[in-house]
Amino acid sequence: MIKRKILFLGETYRADAITWMNGLKEFGDFEIITWELKTPNATFFSRILRILEFCTGLFQVKKIIKKHHPDIVIAERTTSYGFLAALSGIKPIVVAQQGRTDLWPEKSLLLPIKKIIQNYAFEKANLIHAWGPVMTISMKAINVDMSKVLVMPKGIDLVKYANKNTANPSKINAIVTRSLMPEYCHDIILKAFSILNQEGIDFELTIVGDGKLLPKLKELATRMKIEKKIKFTGQIPNTDLPELLQKSNFYISMPTTEGVSTSLFEAMASNCYPIVTNIPGNQSWITHRENGQLIPIDNFRMLADEILWAFENSDYRNTAVVKNRKFIEENADYNTNMKIIAAKYHQLINTYKTN
Repeated sequence: MIKRKILFLGETYRADAITWMNGLKEFGDFEIITWELKTPNATFFSRILRILEFCTGLFQVKKIIKKHHPDIVIAERTTSYGFLAALSGIKPIVVAQQGRTDLWPEKSLLLPIKKIIQNYAFEKANLIHAWGPVMTISMKAINVDMSKVLVMPKGIDLVKYANKNTANPSKINAIVTRSLMPEYCHDIILKAFSILNQEGIDFELTIVGDGKLLPKLKELATRMKIEKKIKFTGQIPNTDLPELLQKSNFYISMPTTEGVSTSLFEAMASNCYPIVTNIPGNQSWITHRENGQLIPIDNFRMLADEILWAFENSDYRNTAVVKNRKFIEENADYNTNMKIIAAKYHQLINTYKTN
């Protein structure tokens, strides 16, 4: 059997990309060649350099194609790597929309250009990934051919994120697993737990990960006199995360925008009760006070109230986490979903090889 080659255009260090590529190797027996932008997207000056690098990207991609002769090109983000895939000359093309729209930031001066680039990527793609239903909303709004769209998350490893929660049910043991960046609003979470502390509610809050806000968040916790109840783990190996989730009975996430959250799936699989922001990306998976709770953006007082309500209604919460585990098993199992995705890629390749 001929080993098929994939050219992957995207940031290979990202957990989502690693999951995607590993699944294709494991279940599709693909060989994967990669290309990505090297310039960081951190400062205004580096963003300018990144744009210049992007403008020369097609030349680099063409060199790789000439050398390796890939059978298919796949790309993350419709407004960058997806555009390069569409220009590459390779067929078939698979493009994944990573965010709710990929048109970010919403007030960017480049937004009109990004829209044109995205439309071109959608038009040329033979398969478009929507990792969740929320992503199809913007696609339908601009009349994307929905027959080309596969709505399916990559899923998570249900053996790794096992159904073995050991959290003390008589205490709030909450966990946050999002990067310490402004869009994830960790300060709102700390303010909510400060209210619980003032009301004499016992808790432990574990904040996993690193980011530029770590010093400020530590300072805020100290100022609110809850630092002894907060554990900032910093960066941890991904292999340590399942155990931390299984020691927690609440998962809290307050982002201002969301595509499809792997972190939420991991928590749901681990029997952590989810309390998240009331935004479209979360509404796809959580129904308020049915299998979790939805909180308006920046409303730390409601967050505190809803955490306390869920803690006091343990029978409801226990039913919800069982329901969530079943949902993940049926809809977000990495072994099942990646087999389907890998088979779809082989089908696309075979279609173009025979034409």
